[in-house]
Amino acid sequence: MKKVIAFVGLTAALSAAGQASAVTLTFACDSVGAGYNECQKGADAWAKKTGNTVKLVQVPKETDQRLALYQQQLGAKSADVDVYMIDVVWPGLISQHLLDLNKYIPAAEVKQHFPAIVQNNTIGGKLVGMPFFTDAGVLYYRTDLLKKYGYNAAPKTWNELSTMAQKIQAGERKTNSKFVGFVFQGKNYEGLTCDALEWISSFGGGTIVDASGKVTINNPKAVEALRTLSAMVGPVAPSAVTTYGEEEARNVWQAGNAAFMRNWPYAYALAQDAKSPIRNKIGVAALPAGPGGKPAATLGGWQLAVNAYSKNPKEAASLVQYMTGLQEQKRRAIEASYNPTIASLYKDAGVLKAVPFFGSLYNVFTNAVARPATVTGSKYNQVSDAFSTAVYSVLTKKSAPGPALKTLEGQLGRIKGRGW
Repeated sequence: MKKVIAFVGLTAALSAAGQASAVTLTFACDSVGAGYNECQKGADAWAKKTGNTVKLVQVPKETDQRLALYQQQLGAKSADVDVYMIDVVWPGLISQHLLDLNKYIPAAEVKQHFPAIVQNNTIGGKLVGMPFFTDAGVLYYRTDLLKKYGYNAAPKTWNELSTMAQKIQAGERKTNSKFVGFVFQGKNYEGLTCDALEWISSFGGGTIVDASGKVTINNPKAVEALRTLSAMVGPVAPSAVTTYGEEEARNVWQAGNAAFMRNWPYAYALAQDAKSPIRNKIGVAALPAGPGGKPAATLGGWQLAVNAYSKNPKEAASLVQYMTGLQEQKRRAIEASYNPTIASLYKDAGVLKAVPFFGSLYNVFTNAVARPATVTGSKYNQVSDAFSTAVYSVLTKKSAPGPALKTLEGQLGRIKGRGW
């Protein structure tokens, strides 16, 4: 009740002076899947409540390109964008350009969100981003095809996935030449960093850089992980997977042309659309593990932040408060399968009815593997670029796993030498 009163009070204060004092905010939100439309719905609802206007701007789908654009704008101290949607690994990179939301959003409301994410978004005592939705990689599979080919459960290991995918692919290609066994994010960008971290961690190969800052990527289990997954490109995954981001993989999957897909939870609601060819034929499970390892899911997720140079900081913070609040997070979970950052929603009957796997995979979401953004600080982008490039060279058969990781170890050592 306190939360509702707090927001209603802020809303009333903002709109008390009437339409004459209304402002127009510019919001750089989402562009992946249904992201833009869902942001528009929430922004429109806030605008209706407050009498203000929100203008959404299109942003690049690739996170690397989006970050570069934001850094350019913020570095110039531009006030063109009031509210930004930022990746979970960006707070340490751009915090100096973001408003401290502790001054605008009640502490009791902040505490409703997962503490680890709030801590991630707190830099030097400043809360630079409010948790908007969290993410972790999951495995999608076709329930009808597993049953058709004699399987009663999703694969538990990567080798099982490869075997199952090849069998299903061979059978389905008799009537569908486009059918493939497995799709994922294989393009050289941040998405590949996420996928490859899952592979390596699930084999027991660590997290690129450990919590103390030591470079750990060049180890036998990491080599084995890359050898196993790269061997799937061609026989199991299409060669074109090395050009796929989230949406390219989803489009193949949702068209009914793949048995398995690695993606984020947002893809579930889209695949369950009334017009989707695979509606009600979808299973979601934890990603497979390597030999002797355990499933690993990379922590993703997005935050909403206010540009420190905004000319309307109070209104911008109000928009962030509404968009990240319980009511809007529940709507987005039910309508578009975005993972809430408010723990109570994982027990909400409406949410679990719409997205059943939120309950069964709760531990996957809350124990996801973090990318080494905190320990590498401002150098994270360089670390991620070097890592994804090394993995990409293995997937495209330009390098063997061993030499690629040895070279990467040297590169990361030089980056570390410049300070992280």
